[in-house]
Amino acid sequence: MVLSDLPSSEYNPFYQTYIMALGNVDLMKELRKGKDDFLTLLQQTPEEKLNYAYAGDKWSLAEVLVHVIDTERIFQYRALCIARNDKTPLPGFDQDTYVPYSNADKRSPKNLMEEYKAVRDSTIFLFNSFDEKTIKRVGVASGSKMSVRALGFIISGHQAHHIRIIKERYLA
Repeated sequence: MVLSDLPSSEYNPFYQTYIMALGNVDLMKELRKGKDDFLTLLQQTPEEKLNYAYAGDKWSLAEVLVHVIDTERIFQYRALCIARNDKTPLPGFDQDTYVPYSNADKRSPKNLMEEYKAVRDSTIFLFNSFDEKTIKRVGVASGSKMSVRALGFIISGHQAHHIRIIKERYLA
């Protein structure tokens, strides 16, 4: 499954930024590559940078990292529900409400790496389990049509988007 196979009708235009952050990639290869990229970033991040925010109204680096993990969990759950043909419309989530309750400021790089690995490995196992019919299944999330495959690409693109921001604004 490559990104060029994904029609824009399978996701809300809001997610276009994340999808365009990828290029024409193979979903499963990108999930694995993204894991390596994120772990490398975490390994190279000095612990003293975790509580750094590049502006007063911005999240700390640790908060951004936990946000990436939280978002992947939520989108993974959406993919599971839609894949299993659950017709229940799935709610949106307010990322700005999640962050203050994430305890990100109390996390170590090692702890973040372990949690991230568990979540991404779970994502890889989940998407590996989908057959051709399942990956194309469409449900409703945040009030819009969403396919299982779109969720996989959004997970990858969301992370790529934040890696770019972290490198440009937090670690530069």
